[in-house]
Amino acid sequence: MSEYKITVGIECHVQLNTKTKLFSGVDNDATDKEPNSCVSPVDYALPGMLPVLNKVAVEKAVRAGLAMNCKINLVSRFDRKHYYYPDLPKGYQISQMYQPIIGAGVVHLPDGSDVHIEHAHLEEDAAKSTHFGSYSLVDLNRAGTPLLEIVSMPDIHSAAQARVYCEELHRLMMYANVTNGDLYQGNMRFDVNVSVSKTDKLGTRTETKNLNSFRSVERLIEAETKRQISVLEKGGEIKQQTLGWDDATGKTTPQRGKENAQDYRYMPEPDVPPIVLEQSYVDKVASEMPKMPADYRSEFSVLNLDDSAVEAIVNYPVLANRLSEVCDKNVKLAPRVANWFASVLLAEENLDKDFSLATGAELAELSEMVEKKELSSTAAKEVLLEMYDHKNTSKTPHQLAKEMNLLQENDTDALSAIIDEVLAMPECAKAAEDVRNGEMKAIGFLVGQVMKKSQGKANPASVNELIRSKLS
Repeated sequence: MSEYKITVGIECHVQLNTKTKLFSGVDNDATDKEPNSCVSPVDYALPGMLPVLNKVAVEKAVRAGLAMNCKINLVSRFDRKHYYYPDLPKGYQISQMYQPIIGAGVVHLPDGSDVHIEHAHLEEDAAKSTHFGSYSLVDLNRAGTPLLEIVSMPDIHSAAQARVYCEELHRLMMYANVTNGDLYQGNMRFDVNVSVSKTDKLGTRTETKNLNSFRSVERLIEAETKRQISVLEKGGEIKQQTLGWDDATGKTTPQRGKENAQDYRYMPEPDVPPIVLEQSYVDKVASEMPKMPADYRSEFSVLNLDDSAVEAIVNYPVLANRLSEVCDKNVKLAPRVANWFASVLLAEENLDKDFSLATGAELAELSEMVEKKELSSTAAKEVLLEMYDHKNTSKTPHQLAKEMNLLQENDTDALSAIIDEVLAMPECAKAAEDVRNGEMKAIGFLVGQVMKKSQGKANPASVNELIRSKLS
């Protein structure tokens, strides 16, 4: 297998999170809605109905292009892509074949490699077909949903790299706020082209459509690579075709021969005028772009965190944003907060991508309380979870810690009195004598007794120091 070069290209369909559809004024969010309830005469393609372009979809397309370091084409236009299938009422799809809104660009991956973008174009989504053996049902709720189709160059040469690319593309679209990003709901879907060859010339490719998980993309490429190599090793030829992927069995099945572009009989769309943008408009959109994943990775590089922890945090824009705020407040407090995010919050079940969380200033305050030994590390994690669970609370970390009875006792006189009581206990006499004789292992037992008597409020470090002083 090592003799063969694997080449992968990926077309990603991104559903834009606009309020209304690309060419009609009906609700663009059909989640949990009745079939065929979010539709209009435009979506049904009734005679005489004319499309009207959604300008917010154009803005989101520009944002997506900027997130991928792409050239934004100031003039773009729509074309009709003809094909006949039940999910396309008009008999054609309004797309952008010849003059797409987004030109060439590049996605920089966390592993240091690059995947170049050929272009990305706006188009309307088709309806959804559900197949039931001898019959199929069509739901038009999805018809007309604004899509951005992102076409990569064949720069990917392994299943693992393909997964990293898809994950980073998903992050970019989420950070740019152009999609809801729910893969299960089909907000992003991947069409994967795979070919193998022993030379620099690309082999015959197959295309597998509508994969909706990073794991499926990786598994499909691994399986299709093995299949193609097996065919070639046996003296066969790879057929250019569209495949279906069965996630349960991990196998592909042929669906149809691959169409060429001319089969779609593209023609200019006569009912939608060209999109003409001013450079000042693009500059304004660029100025409003938020920090992107690469910006946060660079910022967090000074925190000496594991790469896995950084990537886990960057996966959640709210966590990356809050950690950045902590860095701005006091960078020395940030590593502790980062570790809390990675080990505590990300261990929570049902953690939403868009959950709320305390401000960076409050998180810095919580970290500082540990620094000042007002809270133990364990207690601070309990307060952090309270800050997440009660996301609308206006209470400070100190107030929450006090209410939860977690503040550590640092008053030397109070601790000294508790230690004296413990040392006077008969069951502690031997341990105290051992410490006096230099056997410091025994001090742990005494510290434990003090913690028990103080109901966990005593600062262990202070207790340790005071016991040593008293028994020296």
